[in-house]
Amino acid sequence: MAGLRLIVGLGNPGAEHARTRHNAGFWFIDALALHESARFGLESKLFGETAKVSVAGQSIWLLRPATFMNASGKSIMAALRYWKIEPEEMLVVHDELDLPPGVARLKFDGGHGGQNGLRDTIRLLGHGKFHRLRIGIGHPGHKDKVTPWVLGRPGIADEALILRAIGEAADVLPLAVQGQFSDAMTRLHTAKA
Repeated sequence: MAGLRLIVGLGNPGAEHARTRHNAGFWFIDALALHESARFGLESKLFGETAKVSVAGQSIWLLRPATFMNASGKSIMAALRYWKIEPEEMLVVHDELDLPPGVARLKFDGGHGGQNGLRDTIRLLGHGKFHRLRIGIGHPGHKDKVTPWVLGRPGIADEALILRAIGEAADVLPLAVQGQFSDAMTRLHTAKA
């Protein structure tokens, strides 16, 4: 399987959203950029901010859509076309209600599971054949509480767990970049809880 050329973090722009659960995708690519001392620059034609990092000796584009979450697909489609990247060479990083904080999971293909950034991307692509990194944020227990939950900030303990999961996912990223997805999944999914 092809390796990765593009990693997209999903989130909402603006300082008021910066540390919210819904921005876990931004947290991940911000951590990668920080680790590589890469700076994000606004690319208006891609409707987002981009940076370039090196992972496992490969050049990888990072993309933070500047659209709101439910219009993320517009930025993603523009980037895929502009850089001539196939969807299966892309990793989309997003928050996941169905996983507890401290857990991150890789997957390929599938539906959007109610995640609006994924929903928009799949709608515009016409399929879901791309890699996802699901960062667990936990579920508030009732569907009526989901919106304030995802748009809220996690407590100190949950934030530490989310950051730990992001670190574990970043540790297996070189395998994914090289196309060794099953090895990356095995390592990530068996990380100590």
